[in-house]
Amino acid sequence: MTPQDLIEKITARSTTADCIVIIEQSTEANLRWAESTLTTNGMIKSQSVTVLSFVEVEGGLSVGASTRTAVEEADIEVLLKESVEAAYASGLADDYMTLLTNHQVGDWNAIHPETGPDAFRRIAPELGDMFTRSKADAIELFGYAEHTSKTTWLGSKGGLRLRHDQPAGRIEVTAKSHNRSRSTWAGRSTRDFSNVDIASVDQELRRTLAWQAKRLDIPAGSYDTILPPGAVGDLLTYAVWMSDARSAFEGRSAFSKQGGGMRIGEKLANVPVNLYADPSYKGLESGNFIATSQSSSHVSVFDNGYELGKTEMLVDGVLNSLIQTRSTAKLTNQPFTSFGDNFIMDVSGATGSTEDLVKNMKSGLLLNTLWYIRMVDPQRLLLTGLTRDGVYKVENGEVVGAVNNFRWNESPLELLGRIVEVGGTTITQPREWADWVQRIAMPALHVKDFNMSTVSQAN
Repeated sequence: MTPQDLIEKITARSTTADCIVIIEQSTEANLRWAESTLTTNGMIKSQSVTVLSFVEVEGGLSVGASTRTAVEEADIEVLLKESVEAAYASGLADDYMTLLTNHQVGDWNAIHPETGPDAFRRIAPELGDMFTRSKADAIELFGYAEHTSKTTWLGSKGGLRLRHDQPAGRIEVTAKSHNRSRSTWAGRSTRDFSNVDIASVDQELRRTLAWQAKRLDIPAGSYDTILPPGAVGDLLTYAVWMSDARSAFEGRSAFSKQGGGMRIGEKLANVPVNLYADPSYKGLESGNFIATSQSSSHVSVFDNGYELGKTEMLVDGVLNSLIQTRSTAKLTNQPFTSFGDNFIMDVSGATGSTEDLVKNMKSGLLLNTLWYIRMVDPQRLLLTGLTRDGVYKVENGEVVGAVNNFRWNESPLELLGRIVEVGGTTITQPREWADWVQRIAMPALHVKDFNMSTVSQAN
């Protein structure tokens, strides 16, 4: 059966107040290499089917879900039975709202656009050339390239018929040299690899390995620090994850106002920073409707099918909104502001690259990537983590050598209030959250007094 046929059969057999079926079908192609040699390449195909049954109970609706892969017609009754039983067991849903009906988005009847090895047709020869040059120069390259095409169909007994196709790709390369005493990393995010310049990846890796020829050991402390766009993305990802309105309204987050309520309307940045989601952002296009198999503090199954437009979290440095479901919007008396599948930070008029920020720095540090990021204090959004694959000393606009790694402790919200300079916004590849966050655009940031709490012995 096609996904569309399966949805029609499931919803037709449902006997509950409403039934939503979400089918995700994906294909993935990948290349992997180690020691500058291709090791594996392959294809992955998958499909998941979730049935959400909405059952009338006193006061509204309860909901239950059942998810399976590779569903055949014989599995339909089992899926429906499991979801109905789960609905009756769960009781009245605390996020209950009236369900959307009779709404269509996208080309419902089109087939899934599969990806495959052709996704790497342009970059594969360039990668081969890079591997050859690296071996000649005793540089070992490790990494992978992957391309995914995912189609989401959302259909309901109540007449929802929504569909979205989402391509996504990335390449990550770690380079090691001098008997692996030096290590660096570079990554690129893309929709189709047409904008990935392998030569620039190679140049970046070689430049940062060369910077590590001189080693300068420095103590822990607070340093003026330049964060490249990927590292900014990794920090702000946590800020977005923690920005649900309900936690703030109930006094459990860094977005809670002392004495009660939320910090909406409060200035958080010392420069006019904008942070937003926009499904139409060029190069980061994403789904423009909600499709979720389970409720959380960020999203509700009762909001399935509702439009995702541009949602502005920060406007000119001021907290404009937090992530709201329709249910929490009713609770907090704020607009319904569901966040989409990308996010962007920019400052109007800001230009320049990470290298430009380095040229303008008198003295400080330049980071490459952050990793092992964990929460320390949700009331401050205080995070901890380690630097990885390159921390560099900057003096009078030039990198003068590499320094030791650090454990750091910082709050991305507090960093927004200590910005010295902002670069131009560019589509970037985060490292720590690369498996969860695939569509972000960030600027490089120069911030004051980044807290390098202790020296790390990690290389």
